[in-house]
Amino acid sequence: MESGIDWWQDPSSVVNRQKALRIAVIALVVVVLVVAYRTGVLARFSSRQLAQQTLLGLGGLGYLAFILAYTALQPFGIPGTIFVFVAPLIWPFQTAFALSMIGTMSASVVGFSFSRFVARDWLAPKIPARFARYNDDLERRAFVTVVLLRMVFWMSQPLHAFLGLSKVPFWTHFWGSFAGYLPVLAATSYFGPALIDWMKAHPLLGLLILATLFLLIVAWHYRKLSRPVVR
Repeated sequence: MESGIDWWQDPSSVVNRQKALRIAVIALVVVVLVVAYRTGVLARFSSRQLAQQTLLGLGGLGYLAFILAYTALQPFGIPGTIFVFVAPLIWPFQTAFALSMIGTMSASVVGFSFSRFVARDWLAPKIPARFARYNDDLERRAFVTVVLLRMVFWMSQPLHAFLGLSKVPFWTHFWGSFAGYLPVLAATSYFGPALIDWMKAHPLLGLLILATLFLLIVAWHYRKLSRPVVR
């Protein structure tokens, strides 16, 4: 019995179990994506129009399908904006906002956890260089930096990976992401359809407004970083 316990606690056995678990999780992700592709689920959520038709056709089950599809597909390639812009076209503001927040946070947690615990070695070389300069900021002011990154880059898959590979604690990432998503999702859920139509009619003005907001956020962030850290 003791030898069995010793084998289970042996460092090499622990490492082998961890590797096996990582391989199993990666295989599961691949299987889910292949099944989603083969069954047409991936195609149904690859565009705003198709996603809207699919969710409307599901009726009451649309809530669950929205969250599950968002959580499973967004971290691995499907743009989250499809889900966020579809929600207010189907449901009233409160429902669209709640579902978008649940789906966005769930997808972020999956992307963060997958990068941190499963695919670290594979994803590390793929992180865009533009994120590297935020490493020091994460060590000094992790929460504020996560909020900024989520407001600027939103739910991009490389950002999930970058935060997962960083030293930022899980709950700092969770609540920082929540705070960063909150104003964007609230505005998108409330103005969603009108915002889409307006952006189509005034694309250059829309890009100018987004660029201005981005510069203001960056300027505010670096002003905060320029202040001395109180110890």
